[in-house]
Amino acid sequence: MERKVNQIETRIERALDEQVFPGCVVGMVDSSGSRTVLPFGQYTFEPDAPEVREHTVYDIASITKAIPVSSLALQLLEQEKLHLSDRLIQYVPEFNNPDRESVLISHLLTHTLPFRFPLSSMKNQSPEAMLQAIFETPFKNRPGSVFTYSNATSILLGLVIERICGESIDVAADRAFFTPLHMKETTFHPLQILERADIVPTEIDDWRGGVVQGEVHDESAWALPWAAGSAGLFSTVPDLLIFLNMLLNCGTWRGMRFFSEETVRAMSTNQISQIGSCTGLGWELNQQHYMGRCCSDRTIGKTGFTGCMCICDLDKGLGMVLLSNYTYPKRKPDKELINSVRRDIADLIFD
Repeated sequence: MERKVNQIETRIERALDEQVFPGCVVGMVDSSGSRTVLPFGQYTFEPDAPEVREHTVYDIASITKAIPVSSLALQLLEQEKLHLSDRLIQYVPEFNNPDRESVLISHLLTHTLPFRFPLSSMKNQSPEAMLQAIFETPFKNRPGSVFTYSNATSILLGLVIERICGESIDVAADRAFFTPLHMKETTFHPLQILERADIVPTEIDDWRGGVVQGEVHDESAWALPWAAGSAGLFSTVPDLLIFLNMLLNCGTWRGMRFFSEETVRAMSTNQISQIGSCTGLGWELNQQHYMGRCCSDRTIGKTGFTGCMCICDLDKGLGMVLLSNYTYPKRKPDKELINSVRRDIADLIFD
């Protein structure tokens, strides 16, 4: 382990020297719960910026799609309050595009709804206009025919969850996961329960009028007046390692069961091989462009635009988290810079 930690330190120090990000936290956990958490660097590039700590809070962006949003839906499937073959319009009848009769819950959990537009292009529109576009814009292809990663898909899934549970997804997530798992620093509302000084700034954004810190970075999620299914969660490496430890133990943690073994297998089984693509149920699966080459075929994970990643290799019994503010001070045009760091750290941990 000491050699592995030294190698991780060397790789992250190189990333800091190259100003990939001003700081980050790397963590790893095994099925026994044994974990290592390594903080690096500072909040920003300013010389007097605070140093990153183990429990420094980051905006984890699209990791929100898996933790907690898809995970809530998977629990509802287990409870038979939701079915993969259910039509979306059973829960969101206002969805009214030309394919409204054909959109299934399975399409939401595998990102196979081919939306035509990125929601970020509507950041200057009202929430009502944004929802209208999600509900009415025709797809590029028929539902289920092609993998299309989209914030709109996860926003729809969030609406389904809210209408079944009768509560917002932030409240549902606290009840179902964050409170029982003792994830005390994980929240959609960081400035309500945490100090601003505990949260790293995400970007200096002229459109937002300055430093984004403690507010959701994603434009469309920020524009919506409720907790969206696409982004908005803030968390720490120790908290996310608890969630991964639960997955490594086939859905259990400290005697509490959160998922059945069958559901965990579905997360790590390709659901869309018939269209020549690969994704698990509610999680990305076997994506070497950020998971590296050393993990097994049953490796699930999710990245966040802000520079975050969590990965869980269910065969090797190892999980890892990397949180950073890669988007500070300004977002970068190329994902390869952060993906090269992600791959290298994953290869060091899973080798």
